[in-house]
Amino acid sequence: MIGILGAGAFGTALAVALAREGTPVTLWGRDPEAMAQLATTRLSPHLPGVELPAGIAVTPELAQAAQHRTLLLAVPMQSLSDLLGALDAPLDGARLVACCKGIDLATGTGPSKVITRAKPQALPAVLTGPSFAADIARGLPTALTLACADAQAGHDLQHQLSTRSLRLYRTTDVTGAELGGALKNVIAIACGACIGAGLGDSARAALMTRGFAEMTRLAAHFGARPETLAGLSGLGDLALTCTSDLSRNYRFGQALGQGQAFDPRVTVEGAATARAVTQLAAREGLSMPISAVVAALAAGEATVSEALDELLSRPLKEE
Repeated sequence: MIGILGAGAFGTALAVALAREGTPVTLWGRDPEAMAQLATTRLSPHLPGVELPAGIAVTPELAQAAQHRTLLLAVPMQSLSDLLGALDAPLDGARLVACCKGIDLATGTGPSKVITRAKPQALPAVLTGPSFAADIARGLPTALTLACADAQAGHDLQHQLSTRSLRLYRTTDVTGAELGGALKNVIAIACGACIGAGLGDSARAALMTRGFAEMTRLAAHFGARPETLAGLSGLGDLALTCTSDLSRNYRFGQALGQGQAFDPRVTVEGAATARAVTQLAAREGLSMPISAVVAALAAGEATVSEALDELLSRPLKEE
């Protein structure tokens, strides 16, 4: 059995995909009223038209979902630390799989280190890669990266969490997988702003390419393998989120580019990640110009025109 903590779109989609293949799942959400309605209707407002299979037990009781040895943590990155703090048990030997993408603002670290700091007796892993919740819930073919420093545990999780339509590739390069998933959201905001401001597809292609260079530069600095960034959790996720209106980060960027307000209820992981990356880059002496302008845009400290001027005024150099 598997516990999924977080009944948003992604957590619910994973529950549907696993339960559809016969894996019993306990799905937890923090809102008792919403979870009661979900248990009754078997329909999630986050996934229109998708009915929850019978194998999903819905609960607002955190302890009930957390009793399983494999837990998927499907909450926003900036909420992960609070969730782990709310888990009373030490979770000795439990496998905690972070399904969030980003860098924790408080610590400047990725989800695996947040897990290790909060629950040192547990085994952390990361599930990341190019995916939209609606595709997973509908059973459309999707490939993700399962990153775990413990090779045997990674192998076990890969087989436990894969389905006929959800294919997982494993790696021990947790740092590379985490940073790829986090940084692509920052570049997606930049690409959305580019298209929203009417700068065109050529400019977006340039941002994606130079953004990928930034992603690789930061990840390599922290010991990641280049091939990880060139895989699903880096380049694959970058291609998806920089080109689709289904990406919240891309839509947020579009709103910035058009000078429009964005729904504050929608979680935009890339905005917080841009701030965290800018702080990391300054501390480590790294050049991350796209991330810096995205941080300024998201904070309302620069306009799209000013951000463009900043990027175009950089010195010419070899690629």
